[in-house]
Amino acid sequence: MVDTLGVAVGKEQEHRGILRHGAKMMYAYAESQVPKITLMLRKGYGGAKQAMCTRDLGADQVLGWPFVELVVLEAKGAVRVLYQKEIENAADPEATREEKIKEYEERFVGYTDAAAKSYVHRVIHPKDTRKALVQAFRIYRPEDRLKDKKHHGNIPL
Repeated sequence: MVDTLGVAVGKEQEHRGILRHGAKMMYAYAESQVPKITLMLRKGYGGAKQAMCTRDLGADQVLGWPFVELVVLEAKGAVRVLYQKEIENAADPEATREEKIKEYEERFVGYTDAAAKSYVHRVIHPKDTRKALVQAFRIYRPEDRLKDKKHHGNIPL
């Protein structure tokens, strides 16, 4: 179940080994032999979204609620980065900022963008979550996932 605003960045996080620990988590997802079903609840921002067992990481099925936000940056931050000069040079910077935020949210927030970019296999209504998860686990049974016994991983240090 994914609902993440992203990963904190900075020197302190680097010294604590955020990349090393994140790599180990991603390795565990990639190498696991169990069914990998991911449910995108509300938010999935940046690299944190990618690290939470997405299609690219080998999830068997990624389900998403209709109002999910799967983006690189949340709208305010993205607009600040993408349109800073345009906003500064506008006659009414605050109105321009709000307009750009609204445009960004209309374009990138919600199931249409998530489905169009194939971030999710299927969009489900929250009330149908249990049924969809049960169905997914019936399709992807653990006994069907056994890998070659000669398989050896290479876990990050």
